[in-house]
Amino acid sequence: MIENEELSDEEIVEKVRTSDKNLYTIIIKRYEDKLIRYANNLIKDKNKAKDVVQESFIKAFIDLNNFDIKKKFSSWIYRIVHNEVINIIKKYKKETSLQEDWDFESEENIEENFEINEIKEKVEKCLENISFIYSEPISLYYIDEKSYEEISYILKIPMGTVATRINRAKKIMKKICQKN
Repeated sequence: MIENEELSDEEIVEKVRTSDKNLYTIIIKRYEDKLIRYANNLIKDKNKAKDVVQESFIKAFIDLNNFDIKKKFSSWIYRIVHNEVINIIKKYKKETSLQEDWDFESEENIEENFEINEIKEKVEKCLENISFIYSEPISLYYIDEKSYEEISYILKIPMGTVATRINRAKKIMKKICQKN
């Protein structure tokens, strides 16, 4: 199993399809925390985010034969999570507060950790006041480190629209953060 952990996502998917379905656990381990953080950034409810990710992994597993291994698996699974988040938002149609347990790691320097937490709090306050169409692409770009092309695929919008929304989100965040 250890040698399989060094394989690319696409290679693991191919093995899951053809010979060893248990290898799907490697995919889950690779993406679970990132996808929960992504979903939580959008729906602002950790429990719902976990449910969304679990449901997304199930849907991805069921539909694994339709995945094109010439493309990036990460974009595909993010797209599935995105769709599930949209379904949750439509289902509940209510705003919830942003969780305070984002994954910002810094164990080396207490002062640096304090500064990071201070920045995190400011970013959270700013993100709370940005509409969903702007918070989603900026979160994917800066927090999940996705490329414009990947964001375009995940959100099913043109890359120019991605660039525009990220640019507008930065301007909106700057105005909001300057007020605070």
